[in-house]
Amino acid sequence: MAKPSNSNLKKANKAKNDEFYTQLVDIEKELKHYKKQFCGKVVYCNCDDPFESNFFKYFASNFNALGLKRLIATSYKPSPIANTQLSLFGNDKTLTKIKGRPKTTANKFIINEVSDLDGDGAFDLRDIAEQLKVNKNNEWSPLKGEGDFRSKESIELLKQADIIVTNPPFSLFREYVAQLVEYRKKFLIIGNTNAITYKEIFKLIKNNELRTGYTNFNVGMFFEVPKEWEKYHHIDDNGKKIARVSTSCWFTNLEVEKHKQDIVLYKKYNKTDYPSYENYKAIDVSKVQEIPMDYKKEMGVPITFVDKYSPDQFKIIALGIVGSIDFTKSKKMEILKEGKPTGKFTVNAKGTLYRKYEPERDIYPAFRDVETDDLYSSIYARIIIKNKKPQK
Repeated sequence: MAKPSNSNLKKANKAKNDEFYTQLVDIEKELKHYKKQFCGKVVYCNCDDPFESNFFKYFASNFNALGLKRLIATSYKPSPIANTQLSLFGNDKTLTKIKGRPKTTANKFIINEVSDLDGDGAFDLRDIAEQLKVNKNNEWSPLKGEGDFRSKESIELLKQADIIVTNPPFSLFREYVAQLVEYRKKFLIIGNTNAITYKEIFKLIKNNELRTGYTNFNVGMFFEVPKEWEKYHHIDDNGKKIARVSTSCWFTNLEVEKHKQDIVLYKKYNKTDYPSYENYKAIDVSKVQEIPMDYKKEMGVPITFVDKYSPDQFKIIALGIVGSIDFTKSKKMEILKEGKPTGKFTVNAKGTLYRKYEPERDIYPAFRDVETDDLYSSIYARIIIKNKKPQK
C-alpha cells in the first residue's frame, strides 16, 4: 500500500470531521443477519474510537454470542465526540489516565476474551473494563500515529483481521474500499448510496464482488454528529445531535441471502410503457418492480436495482453514463430549466441517457435539439442490464 501523500493526509484531517457515529439500533438491525459468518473470526473496526463507537460496543457485548476469535478497534486522533457516548470505565479514579487518552491520542483496543468478572451473569462492557484494569488477556494502548486507516500500524492490524466492520468517512470511501480489496478482506461497511455510480465501486458490483446489505436501500440512517454541527435532524433524549443521511446504506462482500433470490416480475414488454433511448440501444424501465419479464435485450434500470440484484437472474452490462457506454448519437442540445431555455448548451445531454419528451410521463423536458427543436427528457443514472431468464 502506498504511503499517504500530503494531499491524502489533508483528506484524513477532513475525515475526522466526516465521522458520523452509527446508532446501535441500526448496527443491530443489520448485523443480526451475519452471525454465522462472524464465528471464529477476527473483527477489525478501524474507524472507531473504542471509547465511543457503537460498533465496538456491539461486538464487545456480543463477543461470546458471536463466537469471535478477536476484536480490534482503532480511531482517528482525536475523536470529535470523545468522551460523550460510551461510559466504558464509569467514574473509576484509577483509570483517570486512560480516560483522558482519547482527547489527545488515537487508541487501540484488542479484545481476546470477555469473561463475567463482575459476577452479574452477563458479558458486557463492564466486564471488559474490569479485564483492562487487571490487564487480563486484553490490550489497550495509544497508537503512535493519528489512526489513519492507511498508516503502517493500522495496516498491520488490518492484515490480522478476517472481517472489517465500520462506518468509514464518506469522503474517503473510494480509497477505503480499494484498500480492503487490495488486502482481500471481507467487510461490512456503511457508505453513500451514490457510491454505486463511482467507477471503481460499480466495477465491484458488476463482478459480484460487492453487494448491498439487508437494510432497506431507501430508508437512510440517523447518525450522531459533533456538537458544532449546525445542520441536524433532532436532539435525542441524551442531548446528542442526530442527523439523517438519506443516501446511506450497507455495502459488503459477505454472503447476503436476498441477493440469491430472483425478483418477482409480472409485467410484459410493450412499446408504450417502455420507451427506447435516443442515444443508446436499450429501453427505459422507470421502476425496478416493472422490469418486463419477457424482454431479452438491454434495459436501463434505476440504481436502486442494485439492492435487489441477483447475479443468477440478471447480467449487469454497464453504467449508463459517459465513459461507461458508447452513445449512438451526439447532438448539440440546449439545457432547459423547468422546460424553459437557459442559453446554455451541451453535447449528448451531458453524457447521460435520454429519450423523447412525453408530457404524460415527464414534468418538464430537460433538453432541446438546436437543429430540430425536438424536446428530450434526461434519465438519471441508469444501470444497463439483461435478463438471463426471460419468460416466454
